[in-house]
Amino acid sequence: MKLFSSLAASVKIFFAGLWLVVRIILEYFGLISDGNDRTTGIKDMREEYKKANYR
Repeated sequence: MKLFSSLAASVKIFFAGLWLVVRIILEYFGLISDGNDRTTGIKDMREEYKKANYR
């Protein structure tokens, strides 16, 4: 029984980590937002970089 509960906890932690990575990727590409507008901040920084035309 201890093996089963340990395995269940490991699977739960694995999927929590996987969900975190997926959310970060989706926020980066602007497909979802967490309410803090981090994604728009990243896009604004990209636009500023393009406008400055650094080489």
